[in-house]
Amino acid sequence: MKTLIDSRLRAIGARSTIPLRVVYADRSEYRNTESAGEPAFTLRFNSARAQWRAALFGHIGVLDGYFDGEIDIEGDLARMFALGLETGFSTPAPTVRVRNWWHEVTKNNATIARAKDNARFHYGLGADFYRYWLDRALMMYTCAYWREGTKTVEQAQVNKVDHVCRKVLLKPGETVVDIGCGFGGFMFHAAQHYGVKATGVNTTTEQVDWVREEIARRGLQQQLDVREADFREVDRQYDKVVSIGVLEHAGRDQIDAVVKAHADFLKPGGLGMLHFIGHVGQYPTEFFIRQHVFPGGWIPSLTETLDAMDKYGLEIIDIENLRRHYVLTLEAWAERFDANWERIHALNPAKFDERFRRIWRTYLIGCAEMFRASGGITGLYQITFGKGRRTPQTYPMSRAFLYESAAVAPLVRAA
Repeated sequence: MKTLIDSRLRAIGARSTIPLRVVYADRSEYRNTESAGEPAFTLRFNSARAQWRAALFGHIGVLDGYFDGEIDIEGDLARMFALGLETGFSTPAPTVRVRNWWHEVTKNNATIARAKDNARFHYGLGADFYRYWLDRALMMYTCAYWREGTKTVEQAQVNKVDHVCRKVLLKPGETVVDIGCGFGGFMFHAAQHYGVKATGVNTTTEQVDWVREEIARRGLQQQLDVREADFREVDRQYDKVVSIGVLEHAGRDQIDAVVKAHADFLKPGGLGMLHFIGHVGQYPTEFFIRQHVFPGGWIPSLTETLDAMDKYGLEIIDIENLRRHYVLTLEAWAERFDANWERIHALNPAKFDERFRRIWRTYLIGCAEMFRASGGITGLYQITFGKGRRTPQTYPMSRAFLYESAAVAPLVRAA
């Protein structure tokens, strides 16, 4: 198997200008450049089994070996992912396509119970964990908005939620549903700065409990509430609908159902915002993400999302691609994750162990490179939509209103 993986890695190395070094289990080496300088990274195989897995499963085999400690990656992890994306090594092998198919069979979100289990796998890790690397102001776990002059992820996340508030023309006294709601950052911002009454819908028990406690701590029970429910369980209609980072968790065959829920939550004449990661065409979702990070998740294409919105009577008003903003957001998260790793590990050493650290660094750093890649297929879309067609009197005729004044100051949660 060493011969097979060596041949593959040599072909990849020849196509890249990024200097790499490979050390095999027998201590033989390969470098793709004759330069005497240090390589950008070294891929070190610690066992023949790791080489076999890499030969059979390609980049997924390399990652599986890395998580299991059978492979070490020394140096710049981001450059390794950049090389894989640049040379096509990240294209899934046929064996990985089979594994991805089986994942869909066993982990899909077709039932509400399974969707809940899948959500809790990731979002149920606890607020204490997320607090160490998300923004301190709102704890938003979605792409931020790095308008010119933005210096911190705190400011960028306030920019983002205010950008959304403006797009849906929030007004005092209106009712808003935040589908997904996370740790409630959008709801807290919208309640304080726009005077709305907001309801969060969230299937993750741990997040719901935390948001309820935070609502009570802030004394906002008259303005805010949160309901533990699947996104498809529509109980009433609202003036405005906001969905920030939910559609990716709908599942491959549930896109229509979740988009329909957005329409059902919205009153006739109402406005909504759908913020999600999407492909620019029809592609399978990266198996590593589904296997280790977001079980059951599926990145939909922009076109199938628009088709579903049209099917359920939602007019597309505006589409904005914030792909470049996600690069900066993920880099900020990864930097904080690394800086606070010892504190994260101390929360629960058995759960937040070295394997967890390697998986999450791969996730954060690898996704940043995925959004950065010049030949990438993934974007971050904000779609402003209405239930019923807009007129010049019911929605501004240009985007100018979005930029008329600076974003408001952030809400900093008390310690």
